[in-house]
Amino acid sequence: MISILFIVFLPLVAAAVAGLGNRALGNTVAKSLTTGALFVSCALSWPIFIGFMTGSLSESVTPVLHFITSGTMDVSWALRVDALTSVMLVVITSVSALVHLYSWGYMAEDPDQPRFFAYLSLFTFAMLMLVTADNLIQMFFGWEGVGLASYLLIGFWFKKPSANAAAIKAFVVNRVGDLGFMLGIFGTYLVFDTVSIPAILHAAPGMAGATIGFLGYRFDTMTVLCLLLFVGAMGKSAQLGLHTWLPDAMEGPTPVSALIHAATMVTAGVFMVCRLSPMFETSPTALHVVTIVGAATCFFAATIGTTQNDIKRVIAYSTCSQLGYMFFAAGVGAYGAAMFHLFTHAFFKALLFLGAGSVIHAMHHEQDMRYYGGLRKHIPITFWAMLLGTLAITGVGIYGVGGFAGYHSKDAIIEASWAAKQTGAFWAGVIAALLTSFYSWRLMFLTFWGKPRWAQSEHIQHAVHDAHGRGHAHDHPADEHTAPEAHAHDAGAHELATGTAGYHPHESPLNMLIPLIVLSTGAVLAGFVFHGWFIEPTAGEGFWRGSIAFNEHLMHEMHGVPVWVKLAATVVMLLGFAGAVLAYLVRTDIPARFTATFEVLYDFVYNKWYFDELYNLLFVRPAFAIGRFLWHKGDEGTIDRFGPNGWAWVVQQGSRVTARVQTGYVYTYAFVMLIGLTAAVTWVIAG
Repeated sequence: MISILFIVFLPLVAAAVAGLGNRALGNTVAKSLTTGALFVSCALSWPIFIGFMTGSLSESVTPVLHFITSGTMDVSWALRVDALTSVMLVVITSVSALVHLYSWGYMAEDPDQPRFFAYLSLFTFAMLMLVTADNLIQMFFGWEGVGLASYLLIGFWFKKPSANAAAIKAFVVNRVGDLGFMLGIFGTYLVFDTVSIPAILHAAPGMAGATIGFLGYRFDTMTVLCLLLFVGAMGKSAQLGLHTWLPDAMEGPTPVSALIHAATMVTAGVFMVCRLSPMFETSPTALHVVTIVGAATCFFAATIGTTQNDIKRVIAYSTCSQLGYMFFAAGVGAYGAAMFHLFTHAFFKALLFLGAGSVIHAMHHEQDMRYYGGLRKHIPITFWAMLLGTLAITGVGIYGVGGFAGYHSKDAIIEASWAAKQTGAFWAGVIAALLTSFYSWRLMFLTFWGKPRWAQSEHIQHAVHDAHGRGHAHDHPADEHTAPEAHAHDAGAHELATGTAGYHPHESPLNMLIPLIVLSTGAVLAGFVFHGWFIEPTAGEGFWRGSIAFNEHLMHEMHGVPVWVKLAATVVMLLGFAGAVLAYLVRTDIPARFTATFEVLYDFVYNKWYFDELYNLLFVRPAFAIGRFLWHKGDEGTIDRFGPNGWAWVVQQGSRVTARVQTGYVYTYAFVMLIGLTAAVTWVIAG
């Protein structure tokens, strides 16, 4: 399949040319080259996906080059295309192409545009290499490639200390997960004597029940391997425990957030578990761990999303929660449902992130929702796009008829967990659906409804004052524990005092709005159009054709669950919507009263369950303490003291001694020569 070569390598070529040419090429050439390459890749990916849907295409492997041959290890670079790969191809290239186009407007004023677009294309290439991998080494190459590219993109604005810190944090936390992934690859090669994915999956069922020895104990072989591989997935897909890097990744430009969260890095872990699903099927213990971690992450991240004020952080924790859905779907054996939610999530999450970027663009880079309000009249296209994204993520639909994207995919996961008799995961998913509806509508109401609160924003004050050539007025932001509505009453006074009364938010340019319109179409139709191929028992088995461990029996059971199970997600969605309406449109004093009454609970959730503080206490401070000890006592006190500094002292002291001999008198030198000659003659005679 020649087209797969173009799909994968066009982004790499574009990244290389734009990155190396940089400012010599100019902004327009670099942007045109990278964006054009991604649209070509996207155009070539959709026919492959449709071909697998219609049954006209079958699995293929395209050789690229021989990479490593050592003993029994044969690592040949090859691009594998099957139904699972085809899903990832359209997700990655579609979202990445739209993000490239969107970035034309969002990054228009940035002086380093060629570098930014080169990083975006490099990111996309690494992810494409990951999903087309025919062996674990190739997959690891793409795995590390997206890690590197994410570091470059999160820290793109490297002059900001917070961006550098976020990039380092993402890199370090992912190295923890990648250690588990590497050990899993090593162990898999040790057990199967190959890194070829098809060979491993073919042999995996025969290893069920086998044990492996370690430190004098015997462990179930497949459980050990699957858990090690899952640790890698936890890091890359930000699951509970290794999730802390994901919210801080918001320090990168908003298009980066959309690309990381919707289509690339964070979905890598879900893809890997589904790709290796025949391995995971041999270990009920590993699947149970995947279910527990996914369900816990789903609930945990949703609680935090209800309290955040930064619009991008709310959506970031939403991503973390939605990834939890995908993992516990895989854990209960519903791999088709997991991939279906990955597919629909790419559209509505990219839409929400790019919509948030459009809001931030309109509000002069203000990201705090407490300083928004009433924006639907000023940026109507952005408003309608984000409204459709919200309807999709909250799962709005009508039983027996259909609905937006999330209604079909997220509800399918909840039904599958009940059918698999995983009641804990079921209730975690239902509660998370309630919280998702609440925080999603909270975001919409704070941003697009209510009275404008722009006058409290220093960003807006500075922008207006700069425009009018006046000095900056300084105003303290609202207290974190106080509802924004509590400050709305003095907005008019602020406007008169600060000169922001005449400010009017502006709609984004067309190159930012077109991606929103396209993604809105996906958020509306993706679930309704494609659900049959992903999760219907007969159609799904035909579509996947062995690319995942499709559990046809579970899919039948899922469609036969009680009606109240099918309606549970819709009911709690309506409850979350009603709660947000009451708190942020009708009784706007409720948030402030709630935070005052339950201050300890609010602080606990607002501070992200204190994971950052806990990790800082357990890992960061001890690491710095060890580093300082090794620096002062080891490097300076031992190595430098007895190494270069010690020898420098010896040379210095020797120089002082020999300097006394250098008198400058000829008879002194003659005397020394005589002593030397005498010593030499004595040595010869004595010898």
